[in-house]
Amino acid sequence: MSGAAVDATAPGATTRDAARSAAAGGAAATAALGELPVVVTHHDPQHGVATYAAQIAATVEARTGRHLALDVADLLDVADLLDVPDDAAGPDQGPGPSLGADPDDVSVPRAHLQFTDRLWGPSPSAAADVVEHLADTTALTVTLHDLPQPSDGERNLRRRGEAYGRVVAAARGVVVNSEHERALLREWVAFDGPVAVIPLPVDRHPLPTGRPEPDGDVAVIGFFYPGKGHAEVVAAVAGLAAARPDADDARDGSGATRPRADATGVVALGRASSGHEAELRQLVDEAAGLGVPFGATGYLDDATLLDRARRASVPVAAHQHVSASGSIATWIAAGRRPLVPDTRYSREMAALRPGTLTLYPEGGLAAAIATALADPASTWLDDDARTLPGLDEVADAYTTWWAGEVRW
Repeated sequence: MSGAAVDATAPGATTRDAARSAAAGGAAATAALGELPVVVTHHDPQHGVATYAAQIAATVEARTGRHLALDVADLLDVADLLDVPDDAAGPDQGPGPSLGADPDDVSVPRAHLQFTDRLWGPSPSAAADVVEHLADTTALTVTLHDLPQPSDGERNLRRRGEAYGRVVAAARGVVVNSEHERALLREWVAFDGPVAVIPLPVDRHPLPTGRPEPDGDVAVIGFFYPGKGHAEVVAAVAGLAAARPDADDARDGSGATRPRADATGVVALGRASSGHEAELRQLVDEAAGLGVPFGATGYLDDATLLDRARRASVPVAAHQHVSASGSIATWIAAGRRPLVPDTRYSREMAALRPGTLTLYPEGGLAAAIATALADPASTWLDDDARTLPGLDEVADAYTTWWAGEVRW
């Protein structure tokens, strides 16, 4: 492969071109490219963190005019190539990784990762292994997602805490999406170093003329898994149904309940997280026994998800132990004001974006759903609701942080 420098700013130039140009052009080219890291992406459109990585990469590219997105497989190719000992190559080794066989001809000096252990490896320790391997050849910054916390259970809290500790130790800079997450990092990873807080973005979709007819469902967005809030929503809706004056009409001769034709349903706008399909089927059966129609839509593309989010009678984000919520951002982007449990994180988000959330106290979900059903307008954002920062503002925050605050 030729070592000639490539104009990394030319139309059609890629991040691979930029890396090659940096290596071939010497220190000056490396310094110029080193102002911003590549932004690592993943080919998994159904994973929220992977989707967010792609959004950040695309927006930073649009704002800076730089070609920065790099697929994780390509970054691993570079790390593997640069990690080969000098005496390991031989005449029968073959052409090597797709970026080229000469370590001096490729370089990714800096990279930014969106990290959650479930995206980077089959176990927390394996995910940390990957990051440490990358850090051997590339200066890394990371955004942490799904921070360890006690709801993980004692064993997983320890395993995940150790893995996240290894990741932040390998990184030159760390970002979280909320002050709540910064506290979790301090409390359960025992990391008290510098941490930047850059919130998840919300970009409101243009509203159609008129609001769609409610579909009769209380909806929860995102993957289904125990603890996400689906079971709590089913129980709350069942409690409302049982309190109806005509509730006895919904019982058969054995005393078991059955769904009424006009019963409020519960829907998961998404699919079961891998490994939790059996629990989804179990909750469907339990809900039927309580007289509550419940089901999951499976994966929805962006347009269909937006449509379903707007047609839901009651938007809910009932996760009790969330560290930062893409589900909340999705509801707000659709113009909805979701019901959210009153937690340290939700209070922070309510202050960041006033008028976008309806917080309910512990034990107050059923009452909040009843109020929302009686007052559908309360589930929609007012025209003047504050939803910033959006993707542009978040991308600018990252570029400012990389340029001025990270000790590369």
